Amino acid sequence: MRPPEPARLSLNQITVPTLTLPEAVEACVRHGIGAIAPWRDRVAEIGVDRAARLLRDAGLRVSSLCRGGFLTASSAPARREALRNNRAAIEEAAALGAACLVMVCGPPEGRDLARARDDIARGLEALVPHARATGVRLAVEPLHPMMIGERSAIVTLDEATELAERFDADTVGVIVDAYHVWWDPRLDAAVDRAAGRIAGFHVSDWLSPTTNLLAGRGLMGDGLIDLHGLRDRVERAGYTGLIEVEIISDEHAKDDPDDLIRRVVQRFAEFV
Repeated sequence: MRPPEPARLSLNQITVPTLTLPEAVEACVRHGIGAIAPWRDRVAEIGVDRAARLLRDAGLRVSSLCRGGFLTASSAPARREALRNNRAAIEEAAALGAACLVMVCGPPEGRDLARARDDIARGLEALVPHARATGVRLAVEPLHPMMIGERSAIVTLDEATELAERFDADTVGVIVDAYHVWWDPRLDAAVDRAAGRIAGFHVSDWLSPTTNLLAGRGLMGDGLIDLHGLRDRVERAGYTGLIEVEIISDEHAKDDPDDLIRRVVQRFAEFV
């Protein structure tokens, strides 16, 4: 399979967590990376307006803003606060020119999983008018099932797509994150179903043994995921946009950022 065009590489900022947003932008320019996915806390450090100017002046595209979601709060005041926070995230994504706002939907409160999924659907429904008005696409990201208790009751790509299908495709799509979906025996059919809804494609690798479920991800080529095969499937479903390298790793966070980014660029060309 032909390697992806280098211009499709986007650096998710969590891959180099020791860098501020200005430092990460400078590193992208230095290494010839044309896109970035900032995190909201890093944007907040310098303010949205300055962040937008910084990205624009550097000529970087913004593949996504990480993140919105957590729509499963148990009390009415907490739910109102979650919606307020998500509307603020939508406005930030619009200001930055982000292709989408990643939605990590939130875990169940207690044992009522069905209610959590209903709360997520109702939360998205409440946010869709604001997203549509600002031109921001909400991108539901299914997370690995073992993260259900802390992060998301939406755990398969098929489930995420079914949720997104309640809304128009220009406003609500899905994220295909290799780390979270590679294990699914129905993944090929799920990617096909998501055609027209795929708002982003994220890559890293699943290490064996996995010593840290959240922050134990590997560089592409170091683990078990057939990234070539998944990229082929995603592209056959019509997605030809930016590909985010999102390596959440306590170990790689200790690496020299420039050295890590060099390896990211090399591994992207070889294994994605």
